[in-house]
Amino acid sequence: MTLFRKNAEALPAVNEFNQAVKPVSLWADAWRRLRKNLMALAGLFIVIFYTLISVAAPLLPLFPYEEQVLDHQNLPPSTKPAGEVLLHQKQEYMKKVLAADSRTEMTDDEKAQMASLEAEIKSNPIHQRHYYFGTDSLGRDMLARIIYGGRISILIGIVGTITSVLLGVILGAIAGYAGGGIDNFIMRFVDIMYGLPYMLLVIIMMALFGRNIINLFVAIALVSWLTIARVVRGQIISLKNSEFIEAARSMGAGSGRIIFRHLIPNSLGVLIVYSTLLFPSFIMSESFLSFLGLGVSAPLASWGSLVSDGVKTMEQYPWQLLVPAVVMTVFLFAINFLGDGLRDALDPQSKNRV
Repeated sequence: MTLFRKNAEALPAVNEFNQAVKPVSLWADAWRRLRKNLMALAGLFIVIFYTLISVAAPLLPLFPYEEQVLDHQNLPPSTKPAGEVLLHQKQEYMKKVLAADSRTEMTDDEKAQMASLEAEIKSNPIHQRHYYFGTDSLGRDMLARIIYGGRISILIGIVGTITSVLLGVILGAIAGYAGGGIDNFIMRFVDIMYGLPYMLLVIIMMALFGRNIINLFVAIALVSWLTIARVVRGQIISLKNSEFIEAARSMGAGSGRIIFRHLIPNSLGVLIVYSTLLFPSFIMSESFLSFLGLGVSAPLASWGSLVSDGVKTMEQYPWQLLVPAVVMTVFLFAINFLGDGLRDALDPQSKNRV
């Protein structure tokens, strides 16, 4: 019997044409399909690029994100040194003053001010800085603040998504598989939590326990697992009486093995899609809290807080809103494209498989 089993294992798998077929794992097959989806692949590379830039931020040649240079307030994006941009702004301002006063020449005091500014620009090395994304109202480098803000925003999305997925998957799977009183207890608790205003709970927590990054993580992830628990419960109920589950039971598999080795992996497509929807929702929730003044505390920044600050000055200095808004929007679109591509690649029953 042992010899027969060894011989059987040595024989390669064949198709209906008696041709050898190389076995392919689920993840290898999913990666093959994902590579054919150009939008999902582009989203994957964008997400990886953002993540690498955020993680490597301390190693990049950036100016300190919290450093204030009051002489460089509200400088527009430029590839020129800050001193040249500052001098150009001053010259344009003087032209407007001369035109308003119907003059053709500057006074001696104005000439002295311009000469003093030119000398300061040449002598002070701080004016040789380059602000490719401009500066904010306190003279802080927008590029550095966006990159460091990306660290906070991406971390909020990761921590919130992992927390909500773990809680939702575990509780939803147990409720769906066990049924009966356990299902009723968990789902009634979910209904009670659903009845409470989510954002009001987050605001109350932030107001009671203070504005710090840990409290922000806990507050945002507090009730975010409710919907995913319901989604997983529905998937488990629809799968738990399937033939492959009956086969696992007949072979003596326990409830834990059936749930975590058979039922949850077969719900992977739905979980990934919902997770990619949760990820940007956490970033948007943090943006809303920052808009209310309950988000990340200064001098720390996030994309949400930068957008909130940019709204206040968007008429005079539009780059302070447009730059962080565009950076955040590109990342959120990339996450959604990647989620759709992963759903099509991992779901064996998807109609959009490539």
